Amino acid sequence: MIRPEHRLAIYLEKSLTGDYAKMGQGVLRYAANPIVAVVDSDWAGRDAADLSGVPRSVPVVGSVDEARRLGADVLVLGTAPSGGRIPTEWLADLDRAIELGMSLVNGLHDRLAPRYPTLADGLFVWDIRVEPEGLGVGSGAAARLPCKRILMAGTDMAVGKMTTGLEMLKAARARGIRAEFVATGQIGICITGSGIPLDCIRVDYACSAVEQAVLRAAESEPDWIIVEGQGALLHPGSTSTLPLMRGSCPTHLVMCHRLGAPGLRRHAHIGFPPLDAYIRLYEDLGEVCDTYPRPKTVGMGLNSSLIESDDEARAGAARLAEEAGVPAWDAVRWGADPMVDWVERA
Repeated sequence: MIRPEHRLAIYLEKSLTGDYAKMGQGVLRYAANPIVAVVDSDWAGRDAADLSGVPRSVPVVGSVDEARRLGADVLVLGTAPSGGRIPTEWLADLDRAIELGMSLVNGLHDRLAPRYPTLADGLFVWDIRVEPEGLGVGSGAAARLPCKRILMAGTDMAVGKMTTGLEMLKAARARGIRAEFVATGQIGICITGSGIPLDCIRVDYACSAVEQAVLRAAESEPDWIIVEGQGALLHPGSTSTLPLMRGSCPTHLVMCHRLGAPGLRRHAHIGFPPLDAYIRLYEDLGEVCDTYPRPKTVGMGLNSSLIESDDEARAGAARLAEEAGVPAWDAVRWGADPMVDWVERA
């Protein structure tokens, strides 16, 4: 586990400006630990803030050795590619990090711990995507909780469900709302230190895993539990919607969407349905003919990073709000306070 005193380096070799850098971007944006370097030999000498879209100044270096000289004692693998495999060309650098006395944080499906059966005192390899022990079958127990349970839903993979949820968490806590966050993916787990790696949990146990995580979050008697979403109901490669629905029994939904995208990012032949109908489908699925509490979609959480002009982004948000029948807002660009209002008024 990452402790507060650990100094991080993010390993993004030949990936810093690519589509798969969201693990590194999430750590850059939200990690409380000091980050001393980003490793990418293509961009050595630059500042990560100029390349990543995250306003956190971190030097980019060309090697693991340089990151170690800057004081890094934990190397975080910073990509989250489709399929979650470790590139074989990275292994020599990871071996070197261990030789230099650095621990490893790995959010990919390939496990690294077996590669390093013996470690020097104080070193660790944290393979995040490991199925928790003690899982069973879900029971719908979350439906009986008195708190609001806000699930981040989505129209696609990687549209900002975790980011929107964390921004709402920060804004809610700033108001004195007792809010908890349930991470369900490797990036959220790395940032918050807890959660479940939903995409590596066997389908029979997935509902139970979400349910147990939500019940643990409820032990502190919060006002809100914000649940990080995964995937999307319309995505042909996503199986996470039903476990998230059944495990959390949400009372509220935030539909996350990439502003300006005509359809699925990696399946261009699949366009988006009318957003108001899509939202109703999620609510119907959550309710199942009055079996569970019907979730209310309070608004759309937008990722407007494709649009440079703020005026264009606001105009696009207004158009989407009209189509969807709910307000639309970018929490990163404009702050999450209005989104907290949505939930408070619902």
